[in-house]
Amino acid sequence: HVHLPVHYPPNMQLSKLVNSLKGVSSRRPRQEYDSHVRRYLWGGHSWSGSYFAGSCDGAPLAVVRQYVDNQQRPTS
Repeated sequence: HVHLPVHYPPNMQLSKLVNSLKGVSSRRPRQEYDSHVRRYLWGGHSWSGSYFAGSCDGAPLAVVRQYVDNQQRPTS
């Protein structure tokens, strides 16, 4: 799970924002720690091609945190 308190321009496509964030968060660690990071990748990728985007505008942070904490962790 990645949860971002991000406000982005309303004319920006959410898919472009997500792909940009996934690219940067994958590229930066590889630049500095490539040999270490490579051992933990899924077929050479840091992220899967899919994502889910949801909005919780107006929900108190404690409610959002409780929701996240109650999510099931993926199994191998």
